[in-house]
Amino acid sequence: MDHIRLYGAYAAQSFKSQLEYRASLFLQMLGQFLINIIEFSALWTLFDRFGNLKGWTLEEAAFCYGLVGIIFALADFLTRGLDIAGDLIRSGEFDRFLLRPRSVFLQLLGYELSLKRMGRFAQGAFIFFWALSRLSLEWSTGKILLILYTIPCGIAFFMGLMTIQAALSIKSVQSLEFMNVLTYGGVQTAQYPLSIYRNLFRRFFTFAVPLGCVTYYPSLIVLGKSDSLVSWAGFGWISPLAGLAFLGLSLMLFTRALSWYVSTGS
Repeated sequence: MDHIRLYGAYAAQSFKSQLEYRASLFLQMLGQFLINIIEFSALWTLFDRFGNLKGWTLEEAAFCYGLVGIIFALADFLTRGLDIAGDLIRSGEFDRFLLRPRSVFLQLLGYELSLKRMGRFAQGAFIFFWALSRLSLEWSTGKILLILYTIPCGIAFFMGLMTIQAALSIKSVQSLEFMNVLTYGGVQTAQYPLSIYRNLFRRFFTFAVPLGCVTYYPSLIVLGKSDSLVSWAGFGWISPLAGLAFLGLSLMLFTRALSWYVSTGS
């Protein structure tokens, strides 16, 4: 409970500082919304040219696109401190986190909750609900609950990636750009149905880095589709839990990495 109150205090201070410049914040949010809308036009153009992609319609692909957009925007909103851990280490500011009698991970999570990411969230939500309005889906209580629990599990997955990035930064004293292949590159991957990729690539993003488990396979259940890579029909119902497991393993790595830390002395 004490951790929750502390995190609430961090969030309040972060929001207060950003709201001091509301016009700037609004323009940043609008920019993120428009940039991602333009990005969606590439998907629209692809389907307009070819009609469908391996049996997927534009609306079905937009469902996946919007879902991952919502998930990543919320994760990005929460993990700014983890994303810039390398910068904090190089500047020496990370040392202050270690001197405080509080969880270093919690302090990084509360370092900055970036409100401008809500522009990306709004774009993802817009595409998601547009897709829903165009699809004739058979909804059930189970499917609604699946989507509702997929979102936090997906957030946990992307938080896990950012946590790994922070852990590696502690060891290397660098912000490791190659991790962007899995974070931002992973988002680009999940914006398209996983079935369009080669099997090796699909296996990697299912069993090694379980991106497909928190976006693609739950979407198959809702859309009433199947995939040849995983024949078990119930896989999509439980696959989002892989996001929570991935975060747990990432936290173990982060805790281990703290024992490697050597101050930059700056």
